[in-house]
Amino acid sequence: MIRYRRCITRTALAAALAAHGLIAHAATPFVVQDIRIEGLQRIEASTVFAYLPIRQGDTFTDYQASAAIRALYATGFFSDVSIAADGDVVIVQVAERPTISSVDFTGIHAIDKQNLGKAMRAIGLSEGGFYDKALVDKAEQELKRQYLARGYYAAEVTTTVSPIDRNRVGLLFSVVEGPSAKIRQISFIGNHAFSDSTLRGEMQESTPNWFSWYTKGDLYSKDKFASDLENLRAYYLNRGYLEFSIESTQVQITPDKKDMYLTIVVHEGEPYTISDIKLSGTLFDREAELRSLLKIKPGERFSAEKLQASTKAIVDKLGEYGYAFATVNAIPQIDTAHRTVDLTLQVDPSRRVYVRRINVTGNTRTRDEVVRREMRQLESSWFDSNRLALSKDRINRLGYFTDVDVTTVPVEGTSDQVDINVNVTEKPTGAITLGAGFSSTDKVVLSAGVSQDNVFGSGTSLSVNINTAKTYRTLTVTQVDPYFTVDGIKRITDGYYRTYQPLFYSTDSSFRIVTVGGDTKFGIPFSEYDTVYFGTGFEQNTLDVDANTPQTYKNYVADFGRVSNNVPLTIGWARDNRDSALVPSRGYFTQANAEYGTPIGGTQYYKADLQAQYYYSFSRGFVLGLNVQGGYGNGIGNPFPIFKNYYAGGIGSVRGYEPSSLGPRDVQTGDPVGGNKMLVGNIEMTFPLPGTGYDRTLRVFTFLDAGNVWGDPRQGGNTTVGSNGLRYGYGVGLTWISPIGPLKLSLGFPLRKQTGDQYQKFQFQIGTSF
Repeated sequence: MIRYRRCITRTALAAALAAHGLIAHAATPFVVQDIRIEGLQRIEASTVFAYLPIRQGDTFTDYQASAAIRALYATGFFSDVSIAADGDVVIVQVAERPTISSVDFTGIHAIDKQNLGKAMRAIGLSEGGFYDKALVDKAEQELKRQYLARGYYAAEVTTTVSPIDRNRVGLLFSVVEGPSAKIRQISFIGNHAFSDSTLRGEMQESTPNWFSWYTKGDLYSKDKFASDLENLRAYYLNRGYLEFSIESTQVQITPDKKDMYLTIVVHEGEPYTISDIKLSGTLFDREAELRSLLKIKPGERFSAEKLQASTKAIVDKLGEYGYAFATVNAIPQIDTAHRTVDLTLQVDPSRRVYVRRINVTGNTRTRDEVVRREMRQLESSWFDSNRLALSKDRINRLGYFTDVDVTTVPVEGTSDQVDINVNVTEKPTGAITLGAGFSSTDKVVLSAGVSQDNVFGSGTSLSVNINTAKTYRTLTVTQVDPYFTVDGIKRITDGYYRTYQPLFYSTDSSFRIVTVGGDTKFGIPFSEYDTVYFGTGFEQNTLDVDANTPQTYKNYVADFGRVSNNVPLTIGWARDNRDSALVPSRGYFTQANAEYGTPIGGTQYYKADLQAQYYYSFSRGFVLGLNVQGGYGNGIGNPFPIFKNYYAGGIGSVRGYEPSSLGPRDVQTGDPVGGNKMLVGNIEMTFPLPGTGYDRTLRVFTFLDAGNVWGDPRQGGNTTVGSNGLRYGYGVGLTWISPIGPLKLSLGFPLRKQTGDQYQKFQFQIGTSF
């Protein structure tokens, strides 16, 4: 006998009535003897029972039925749920949501499909998931948003849902991209102090130009536009315009959705100057020291950027003394009548603390000691923000981690202790590299290597590298132990095989120098930026000459033989405080090396090399770079070994001249033979490529180079000794941080032509700064 049969489905009315216990035709409660699930296809019954808030032996009521429906709907597994009662048995009838078998896109060209797939997964839409119409609509809107962000305002998206067997569906997003909307005009209203072109120069977005294909600056983006407005606000505030405001903005798009017009209405006001700067609060009798940190002075125009730099400098200085939670608040008093502002910097050092414990986490492979030995902030010592920042930089420079997060956590129950938590994210440190490059001198350059920068998590690196080009071949095996001693002395061990043809581009001779050897160097850190190196090694140099080889080399082989053994001692020093090794804009790099050929190897000589680079950014995006390098060598008892000769000319030296073509020449053949003295200087002015804003990855430069090589008359042969002065070259070039490395192209011309000089106007390389 059926006591009753009623069905409850999830509708707005039913849910409302259930919530208030007002279901029509309410049944008499009964004790559940059994529960039956119907309609399952892929989902296990045990999964449904895990979410179902009804069990055998419970008293079944309308309230429990409504609660069960809500619980099962909340799982997201079902498109329909109903509950019925048949005697003492509760029947749960479900309709499973279809699963998504595939997510495909068609008609997409402006967006990378792989990245688009990641965006879809980020909002919860992926293959294998349950189909949800609301989620698919959200995905469609996300796809449209992606196109709007790229300026495709005419893009149309159509979603097709195709049923497949076994309760599955396939999703297809079809896109008609249409044309991208270009910014045709950016107008300003209300600006008097600065021209439209000046203000447009502060924006990422721009009208179409020659390089829009690279910068994409002519495509409107809401996020970029908001960032540009902040840039404009900062530009005015940094020049004293405290009353500046952006009163309104207008973005207009033409009916065909191809062109956009931006209008920005600004109120400039008048510039304000600093009348006085006061320091107040707890200064610890260090007012003079703290005042010296101020980047802004009375009488200057107000600058928000300088004010922020001043407050940060004071906070950092207090952090060096252990005040980890210091704050500096700037309190301005504005005199609108005289256009002046009186600043009071309220200093609150809070409490002085020391570090109780340093915790290292996240290093699943790298040993704790490898991270801890880079820490300059020590446990049980006063907190020092400067040392903590330096510690983070040193851990980052290891190259073993994708992310280094250093946080300061107060110790509960104390007022003067903090813990330092260093959380690192490991990255693969082993690599197999295959590379190919091209240069105007060596044509195709191939390279391959196997390296492990963190062997067994010890911080020791091991690598094998091979490079091959027309003029040189190298095979190098290198092992580096950065902490050979606990004091941080580094040991570098090399084994190498090299062949070099210095005259490849200057003569028909196949003359080459083959070098086989190895060396060990030790690096002793004298400061955070200075390292002194010393070492020794053994190498064997073989000179292969032929009938076309210049007489200088033939005479050297006749006097000293084809094979020369060498046991050199080396000592060097290096300092690098550039802000970037790849795209430097300030700082300097200096290195000096000296080498002495000992009597043990039978080749006695000495040589010294010096290089210094200096970078100065005197305006945003404009960088002056200076480089000078020189070398001097001399033989002891015998001529300077010819296989140690210097060469100059070409990119990386004096541009506009053939590579290695400067200096002494063989009188009979006219071929350059190198020399024992070398001097090269370079001046470069780098600035942004017009139309690209301040993009540091794509820049142009002008240059002036000078240099030459001078020879040792004792090396023999009938040569000129290159005593006719320096050679000069000038020109323009382009640098691009390309996906395969820094690319540098230059168009160089000799400043003054000399008889016998060899020129090469266009040159390029992938690699070094100068």
